[in-house]
Amino acid sequence: MRILALDIGTGTQDILAFDSSIVVTNCPKMVMPSPTAILRERIQNATARRQALLFTGVTMGGGPAKGALRRHLQSGAQAYATPEAAKTFDDDLDEMRRMGAIIVSEDEARRLQGVEAYEMKDVDLPAIRQALETLGVSFKFDVLAVAVLDHGEAPPHMSDRLFRFQHMQQTLESRNRLSSFVYLSSEVPHYLTRMKAVLKTVGPDWRTLLMDTGGAAVLGAQEDPVVRSHVDKVVLNAGNSHVIAFHLHRDDIQGMFEHHTHALSGHEIESLVVKLTSGKLTNKEVFESRGHGAVVLGHDRRKHFLTVVGPQRHKLSSSVLKPYFAVPHGDMMITGCFGLVKACALRMDDWRDEIQHALSRTEEAGEC
Repeated sequence: MRILALDIGTGTQDILAFDSSIVVTNCPKMVMPSPTAILRERIQNATARRQALLFTGVTMGGGPAKGALRRHLQSGAQAYATPEAAKTFDDDLDEMRRMGAIIVSEDEARRLQGVEAYEMKDVDLPAIRQALETLGVSFKFDVLAVAVLDHGEAPPHMSDRLFRFQHMQQTLESRNRLSSFVYLSSEVPHYLTRMKAVLKTVGPDWRTLLMDTGGAAVLGAQEDPVVRSHVDKVVLNAGNSHVIAFHLHRDDIQGMFEHHTHALSGHEIESLVVKLTSGKLTNKEVFESRGHGAVVLGHDRRKHFLTVVGPQRHKLSSSVLKPYFAVPHGDMMITGCFGLVKACALRMDDWRDEIQHALSRTEEAGEC
């Protein structure tokens, strides 16, 4: 069976064309600029030309693109957006209007002239198909698995950070497994609007699985046999935008925290990890330091194995905690994609054995 796994981050979109019939390390893969990074560049180029912009499509990851849009509007250039596309930058459309953006209906958008239009979407399947098929890779897949970081649509006057972490805390309290952050298409909560938008973009013809990027990275890191051999461990993903860590005892989540990468030094990350495993880390401490939050469900005094993945893992390169830098199946940058493949095995009974067998195969068992 074949899985198209897409891990959509802030800096990169990581793509794996998993095929259970070949050795995992031989599966085609790409690390490309993320849709958010592409959007930011398009806005910056338009600002330099004083070109009016029109955003249509669905809600996608905004990230640094919001700052680019703010500077575009401050320069005196115009920007129009349909309501759903506008929520990429802020769920509060009044806030978008205060920034200077003009919210228009779909009909009004079609009548606009003299604007550069940009269709908002996290998953651009035509572009990915063209790239793969140009290089001789078939685009026939059984499953589409996508990871995005979804803050959710917070109620008015509620912090996005608080809303996201309340969702994560409630998820863990109902079932403290990484698989709790995995959704089949029919299971996505209505308030996870970014995941809902992915489903709208790809359409009903795909068998689709969705997951949060942090959970996908932590699940994928355990495809490294060194990581998998440890019962008590902390798996930390140092992403371009967020740092997220899970304290695990076998498959049970004992606790976790999430913060913003740019806000933390290596020493501060160390401190959070130590407090997490000792049970001393509080949600208040993380949230008040401009992070998302923390949940502690259990703790112990044993020394924990710490493994780190993610493009910003260099922050812990000289850590006194002596972390192990995991390299699942020989490629750290595709860690989230491996997590998505593993998630398919956890949630899709009809493919479980075939996926597990493919992930466990050695280089010697395959054909180069």
